Amino acid sequence: MEVKSSPRRTQAQRTATTRACLLSAARELFATRGFADVSTQQIVEAAGVTRGALYHQFADKADLFTAVYEQVEEQLVADVGAGIAAREPAGPSAAMRVGARLFLECCSAPEVQQIVLVDAPTVLGWDRWREMGVKYGLGVIEGMLAAAVAEGEIPATPLRPTAHVLLGALDEAALYVSRAADPERALEEMYEVCDRIIAGIAG
Repeated sequence: MEVKSSPRRTQAQRTATTRACLLSAARELFATRGFADVSTQQIVEAAGVTRGALYHQFADKADLFTAVYEQVEEQLVADVGAGIAAREPAGPSAAMRVGARLFLECCSAPEVQQIVLVDAPTVLGWDRWREMGVKYGLGVIEGMLAAAVAEGEIPATPLRPTAHVLLGALDEAALYVSRAADPERALEEMYEVCDRIIAGIAG
């Protein structure tokens, strides 16, 4: 019986695999050691690739960190969205309160704290960090605000400016919790603060 050999992977497939290995290894290292204490040599060794492969995919360590950060942000938005859906809140305003709590809970995870809250503002720069945060979170918040207005749960309001205010408040809340001497207490306090902010928008 003739045994067929496995088809050879294409260059695109090999490239995608290499990139995925680098992202996975870098994410683990950045999360556990922090950006400053991770070398490119450590990353390529953990990924099982060459330094040439790293620099073929990314301009430098900061470029690789940016890709990791975007990956974490995408997962954060997806996790919060799935969490809201699973809890089946009674309406858009309730969904906003649930979403705020889930966001703060997710940001309390060590990986998210280190990559998103500790290293990203420094590595990316404050303006770029805020720009990318807006890219992933603003649309979600604006959509929930629009739904709340449509349902009559909050009065008509300028959606984009209000979404910016809420996103900024959530970012500051997450930073506060990450730097608090007692994170658990800080998290509970911020739950209440966020609930009041959303209630205030609802009037």
